[in-house]
Amino acid sequence: MFQVYDTTLRDGAQQEGINLSITDKLLISALLDELGVGVIEGGWPGAVPKDTEFFKRAAKELDLKNAELAAFGATRKAGVRAADDPQVRALVDAETPIVTLVAKSDVRHVERALRTTRDEGLAMIRDTVSYLVLEGRRVVVDVEHFFDGYRYDKDFALAAVLASFESGAEVVALCDTNGGMLPTWVGETVTAVRDAVGPHAVLGIHAHNDSGCAVANTLAAVDAGATHVQGTVNGYGERTGNADLLTVVANLELKLARPVLRALDGGGLRDLTRIAHAISEITNISPFARQPYVGTSAFAHKAGLHASAIRVDPDMYQHTDPANVGNDMRMLVSEMAGRASVELKGRELGFDLSDRPDVLTRVANRVKDAEASGYTYEAADASFELLLLEEAGAGRPSYFTVESWRTIVERRGGRGTPAYAEATVKLTAGGERVVSTGEGNGPVNALDQALRQALVRVYPQLEAFVLIDFKVRILDTQHGTDATTRVLIETSDGTTTWMTVGVGPNVIEASWEALTDSAIWGLHHLGIPPL
Repeated sequence: MFQVYDTTLRDGAQQEGINLSITDKLLISALLDELGVGVIEGGWPGAVPKDTEFFKRAAKELDLKNAELAAFGATRKAGVRAADDPQVRALVDAETPIVTLVAKSDVRHVERALRTTRDEGLAMIRDTVSYLVLEGRRVVVDVEHFFDGYRYDKDFALAAVLASFESGAEVVALCDTNGGMLPTWVGETVTAVRDAVGPHAVLGIHAHNDSGCAVANTLAAVDAGATHVQGTVNGYGERTGNADLLTVVANLELKLARPVLRALDGGGLRDLTRIAHAISEITNISPFARQPYVGTSAFAHKAGLHASAIRVDPDMYQHTDPANVGNDMRMLVSEMAGRASVELKGRELGFDLSDRPDVLTRVANRVKDAEASGYTYEAADASFELLLLEEAGAGRPSYFTVESWRTIVERRGGRGTPAYAEATVKLTAGGERVVSTGEGNGPVNALDQALRQALVRVYPQLEAFVLIDFKVRILDTQHGTDATTRVLIETSDGTTTWMTVGVGPNVIEASWEALTDSAIWGLHHLGIPPL
C-alpha cells in the first residue's frame, strides 16, 4: 500500500516568513484531509509548546476522514532510558496513532553532534522505537542525513535502517536532509537499501530541494522501491524547501498511474489547485505562478505558434488536461499573439470570433501596436476584454464622460513630514455633471477616492470595489524622468478580482487610465447598464 505523508505543519513551517498559529494548523489539516493524504505530521509536542497545544485541540476539533495524525520527535537522549526521556514521553501523551522519530544515520552526526558512540547511537533508535511500539504507537523513523551518511559510511547508515525495522518501525524514510542528491544517486542508494532490508519492508523518501531535484529524487526513490513519500504543500520548507507534495502526487497519479490519494468522493487530484491556493492564503505566502500543475501560469500559452496548435488540439502543447488538477488553460495575449491567440482568448472571455477574420486581424494588430507603446495584456484580462468590446462587441460601455481631472501634492515642512495629496475630478454620469474632490496619502490614492465619490451616487455598486494591488513599471529607463510608465491595478468586489493596465508619460496618467478601466469593467461584469 502506498502512503502519502505530509509534513507542511512541521517541516514546511520552518520556511522563512511562515509562522502558523494553532488555528492555521487546524485549517490546513482539514484541507490536507480533504485532499486525501494518508498522514499529517502535526508538529513536535514537548519541544514546541504550540505544537503540544495543537494536538490537544486536534483531538477535539478535527474530524479526519482520510488522514491520520502523526506526532514528530527525536529518539531518546544518550544515556537516558526512553521511558524517562520527557520528550519521548510527550510523544506518547500527544495520543496520535503514529509517531515519527528523527534518528541519526550519519555516523559523523552521532559522534560530533550527539557526542556519543556508534553503539549508543543505534541503541537510542532501538530503545525508542521499541518503547513506542509497546505503548501502542505505529512508528515511522526518519533516518536523517541518510544519503550523505551512506556515501560516507555505508555500514552504519544501513545499520540504522535495520535497527529501526528490527525494533518494530512500520516505515523507515530515507532523508536527503541537505538536499544535495541527484536522482541517479538516490535511485542507486534506495535500490541497495531495498536489497538489504528485503521486499516487504516499507521504505520512504524525504527529499529537500537544495539541488533543485527534490521531486525528481522522490520519483527516483519510488522507481527504486519506496512506497512512502514525504513532502510539503507548495514545496514549503527551510532554505530552498522540501519536495512539493502536490507535484509528486500529480506525477504519481497522472504519469505513473499510481492512485495514491485517499479522497474517493470526487475530490482528490481535481481539488489540487484549489487546496494549494487555499493553503497559500493561510500561510500568507503568495502562490508561485509557475508552480507545476497548480500555478496560474502552469497551462498559460503566449506564443502564436502554440495557440495555432491548441486551437486544433489542446493536447499538442499541454502535458495533461488542466482539469485533472482543477486548473484552467489560459491564453496570454501579447505582441507574440497571432489571430489564433486572439480567437482562443476571445472564446475564453465569451466572444466567438471564429468566423470574423477581419476582427481577429484588427485586434491582433492593435495588441501589437499597443504593446510596442508599453501596454501588456498578459495579466490585464479586463483591459483586453474592453478592447474586444470596442472591436467585436457593442462598444466600450459609456458609464461616464470625463471632463477633466487634476492632482495636487503638497508637503509642509522638511524631509520626513507627511505629504498631502488632493485630486479633483469633473465628469458627467447619469446625465449629471459632477465635481468631486478626494484626499489621499498620494496622488493616485487621491484620484481613486475622487473618482469613486463622483460615481458612487449613480453607481452604488462601486462602493464594494477595493484596489488590492498596484504595480508600477518604468519603461525606457534610459530616458530617466522622461521615461514611459506602465501601471497594473488589481481590483476586487469581494467575489471577483480583475486587472487593468494603463500607460502614460508619468505614473499619475498611467494610473488614471487603469483606474477608469477598472471601474468600467467592474460595472460591466456586474451587468449594470450605463445611465
